[in-house]
Amino acid sequence: MDADEPVNSEKQATRPVLVWDVPTRLFHWLVVVLVAAAYASAKLNWMDWHVRIGEALLALVLFRLLWGIFGSETARFHGFLRAPAAAWRHLRHVFQREADLQVGHNPAGGWMVLLLLALLLGEALSGLYVNNDVADDGPLTQWVPAWAANAITALHTILWDALLAAVALHLLAIALYAIAKGHNLLRPMLTGRKLLPARINPPRPASAMLALLLLIVSAVATTLLAMYL
Repeated sequence: MDADEPVNSEKQATRPVLVWDVPTRLFHWLVVVLVAAAYASAKLNWMDWHVRIGEALLALVLFRLLWGIFGSETARFHGFLRAPAAAWRHLRHVFQREADLQVGHNPAGGWMVLLLLALLLGEALSGLYVNNDVADDGPLTQWVPAWAANAITALHTILWDALLAAVALHLLAIALYAIAKGHNLLRPMLTGRKLLPARINPPRPASAMLALLLLIVSAVATTLLAMYL
């Protein structure tokens, strides 16, 4: 009985830690809503709404890229991007049940975030050009040869299909981690908090004012791109 006491006390020495800040969580769930809205608006041929949704997505992605440089510790790219070998080593143990002690993205999840951001950025930028090309109101459209314009239009469709595939893979990974490893990846992205051992230091957050400033910069950049792309 005495031998078990240290183990039990270690299990109980946990506390809720804020691992995901509000800007990161808002970005995540707004992207979920906007991607679904983009799909619905395209199917219903509500193209005016589709364009507005694409511009909102672009502003959010630009914000997330800036937040990945200047934001909170768990949001910064240098904090979660690891070598591909590290991601592979992590995936080799994906079916091993163990305590979830990860603060932020795991090595494989970090690459998934990068892939999703790249696909969202490419889809939004190509969509802006396609919209301007169809309406002939983009100052760059007259300088782009027909074959390039057609390639960009085709790319917009290809990236959308790739984005849907990546989203499906992301959802599959969440389910796999829940079933195989017993890790609930969804709850921390909702509440921001995770139960972690007291010995693990909380990540450093960034200020809300900085997030607001970066969002304004991203919105201005999106407006300029929509006018000149």
